[in-house]
This record gives sequence, C-alpha cells and structure tokens, in this order.
Amino acid sequence: MTDDSDRTPWFPPAMFTEQMQEAGEQVAESQQELLQKMMQAGSSNPFDTGSALGPMNMGTATFKARVQSGGRISIPGPEREALDIEEGDIVQTIVVPVKRNRD
Repeated sequence: MTDDSDRTPWFPPAMFTEQMQEAGEQVAESQQELLQKMMQAGSSNPFDTGSALGPMNMGTATFKARVQSGGRISIPGPEREALDIEEGDIVQTIVVPVKRNRD
C-alpha cells in the first residue's frame, strides 16, 4: 500500500478551464469594485500617498519593476514586508508597460 497524500490531485481539463473562468470572473468583479471605490474617493489622484487609496492600502501595492531574464519581475522588499508576502505565496498582478528600452 502506498501513501498518495503528497501527490498533487489531477484535474480534468474541463474542470480546470471552468475553475480558471470562475477565477477570471471573480478578478473582474474585484477590479470593478476597486474602480468604483476609487471613483467615490473623489481624490484628483487616487494613488496619491495621502489618499485613502494610496499605493500601499487595501492589501495592495503599486510599484514599477524591470522585466528580467525569462520574463521575471521582482516585488521590492518594502512591499513584500508590508503585504506579508513570502516565498511560495501566490499573488495577482496587473501589468501595464511603462517604458520600453529597446535598441
């Protein structure tokens, strides 16, 4: 008899697709709620550090990062500490290109 407790459960592709669709819908709803809160805040710049929706509030952080080899980006130390992010944690990102350094 073998112990299969350390194996990752297998999900059929249809189930995986359905779960990804549900997750995407939840993300869209969360983003809409955040946008509504930003609009209601009435600040001319909702990401201003004095705003109730500043760059390190509501469990989120706004920062710039350089794309490294293999498409990797790093979360700066102060943001990791403030959000209690540790190795192995899963985080959600929204990527907005700011500047391209191409020859």
